Amino acid sequence: MYKAFLIKYGEIGVKGKNRYIFEDALVKQIRYALKKIDGEFVVSKENGRIYATAKTEFDYDEAVEALKTVFGIIGICPVVQIEDHGFDDLADQVIKYIDMAYPDKNFTFKVNARRARKNYPMDSMQINMELGGRLLDAFPEMKVDVHKPEVLLQVEIRNVINIYSVEIPGPGGMPVGTAGKAMLLLSGGIDSPVAGYMVAKRGVQIEATYFHAPPYTSERAKQKVIDLAKLVAKYAGPIMLNVVNFTDIQLAIYEKCPHDELTIIMRRYMMKIAEALGEETKCTGLVTGESIGQVASQTMQSLYCTNEVCTMPVFRPVIGFDKQEIIDISEKIGTYETSIQPFEDCCTIFVAKHPVTKPNLGIIKRHEHNLDEVIDDLMKTAIESTEKILVHA
Repeated sequence: MYKAFLIKYGEIGVKGKNRYIFEDALVKQIRYALKKIDGEFVVSKENGRIYATAKTEFDYDEAVEALKTVFGIIGICPVVQIEDHGFDDLADQVIKYIDMAYPDKNFTFKVNARRARKNYPMDSMQINMELGGRLLDAFPEMKVDVHKPEVLLQVEIRNVINIYSVEIPGPGGMPVGTAGKAMLLLSGGIDSPVAGYMVAKRGVQIEATYFHAPPYTSERAKQKVIDLAKLVAKYAGPIMLNVVNFTDIQLAIYEKCPHDELTIIMRRYMMKIAEALGEETKCTGLVTGESIGQVASQTMQSLYCTNEVCTMPVFRPVIGFDKQEIIDISEKIGTYETSIQPFEDCCTIFVAKHPVTKPNLGIIKRHEHNLDEVIDDLMKTAIESTEKILVHA
């Protein structure tokens, strides 16, 4: 029945003279999403509307699921498009549409017509009344309710005529790639994939860094993070995943620094390395999954100490969320079940029994001098030996 989707967007509509840039980015993302399913689509834009029109047979449910991963879309409307052959033909097509779309006609409805083409011989009110009358004649069990109809029949008079009555919610946000690029510190936990999803929803292109500590962390732990990157890439597009061998740096910190400060000092070097890798690929910010007070390294004092090493801004999309709120999003985007797999990452392997919760920056920096003889070479080696994996959904 459906050969096309009418795509509605939200915020893009208020972008003024720059709107076309965001529309073009959205068209690009829609094309990319639909390439992942069987079927060929032409994606085009026309006067504030974007259309995805099928040129071959396709799976309707697959197409809808693909479109629901595209940031920038607020509504996905399966639409019947007809040429203008006069009002009688339009009425016949609307009756046919309702008959096919709703086998049970026992519902209330309203017709909402819009004339983008003002030379149409009837105005919107006339179209509403005439189509409503024709539908009542064809299906007497239907009833009109102009306030809270169960079915809102939309008829748009454009170069072609659009007929639709279903609007499937999209993910909202802004098209990926319209708001710069950031480096995500991606672990195997619940929070960081959610942080990546949320910042991508605002149009940010994501690169990611994972800190691997063999043999203390297994290859399965690394695969878990790759799997999480794939799930985030479903929404964010392809992600370059930097896998940093962090073992020697962690062992040096473990040997030379107070154990209650292990996590803070370790996080500081993670931020330094992620920033260095981000600078190489023109990232302009770091993204973490930190939430205030969730663990010892995420108290205000701890975050202050880790932030101090960065010159890039650090974005923390889940900073004020409760754990359950983060879990809810992770379940929605499909990362939760992978995140809870029991494969430890380097942060949990080297955690102190009694970590400091209110670190003093001056003391932390003084103890970091214990690493002066080795840390520059260790960081250089870690950065130069980074494994790069391009992850697709």
